[in-house]
Amino acid sequence: MTDHVLTRIANRTGIITLDRPKALNSLSLEMVRALTAILRDWQADAALDAVVIASSSEKALCAGGDIRFFHEVGHATPMGGSALLEDFFTEEYALNHLIHFYPKPYIAIMDGVVMGGGMGIAQGGPACGLRIVTERTKMAMPEVNIGLFPDVGGSHFLSHAPGRLGHYLGLTGLTIGAADALYIGLADVFVPGAELAALQALIAATPGADLPAAIRAFAAPFAQAAGESRLQAQRALVDTHFDAGSVAAIMDSLEADPTPFAQKALAAMRQRSPLMMCVTHELLARGAVLGVADCLRMERSLVRRNFEHGEVLEGVRALVIDKDNAPQWNPPTLGQVTPEMVARFFAPVWPEHAHPLRHLA
Repeated sequence: MTDHVLTRIANRTGIITLDRPKALNSLSLEMVRALTAILRDWQADAALDAVVIASSSEKALCAGGDIRFFHEVGHATPMGGSALLEDFFTEEYALNHLIHFYPKPYIAIMDGVVMGGGMGIAQGGPACGLRIVTERTKMAMPEVNIGLFPDVGGSHFLSHAPGRLGHYLGLTGLTIGAADALYIGLADVFVPGAELAALQALIAATPGADLPAAIRAFAAPFAQAAGESRLQAQRALVDTHFDAGSVAAIMDSLEADPTPFAQKALAAMRQRSPLMMCVTHELLARGAVLGVADCLRMERSLVRRNFEHGEVLEGVRALVIDKDNAPQWNPPTLGQVTPEMVARFFAPVWPEHAHPLRHLA
């Protein structure tokens, strides 16, 4: 179906390799469809006991969705209503759901950049899955930087992070490394990049049913090599500032704190879409009390509202297409964002019986 998703089987383990290195494995609709078809087939295959997803390049597991595609098809029809755009998000979120509830161990080697849609295909469910990080891991949910919001299940896994760490990640869009990912609970084990060849040999030599335990044992000697978590050291500060009741209150709290950590977070937020930060703040509050399927359904409606509004199209234009790094956010300031604007994003797009993700359970 696509040359960018390769598969092989070794010792009852299905191995998926993303191979679109020039685009840092950014997900196209064809790649989403290929991954879905492969995982659905392997789900029912009694000859396979585990799944591993990795990259052909150490630069990235997956940098996210193909945002150039979003920009192109988002301008193809009025109000961003391209059928291809609709299909992409519906099928991507269904894939995220499939991965989260996959009945076999799902093991993601999160080497290099893992952002946005890359997190969606790496944050598997509780069925003995494993998320492996290295010293090259660069993890983020940076959607507010392009005028979007943390999707692909981000409303669930960020809202369930300890304390207010998920709010910090979602509202700033800043990048974290292996130690922070392990501390937050977005990764399970650390393996040095120099040991990945040995890890791949272990995967090929170990029966799939024994793979999670074997990988944990392999990674155990490297547990301290991930280093100290910066966010663990700043946890009290994060919880204090990001527990404020609104985006404006959070930024006011950060502004009063002269520490470099607080000022870096504030500087990042000043560059983000004011509207989408407020939408993200509300999204995480709602996601904290919803299951995975309902979070994905909520995100799917918000995507439609976002493209109707045009914020993500402007963000991608400024950062990726024209590269002027001067997005014209609408509205341009936080003080101009009203509760009605935010509420509009959460208004139902479809009746429940017609929602494109109504079948997710």
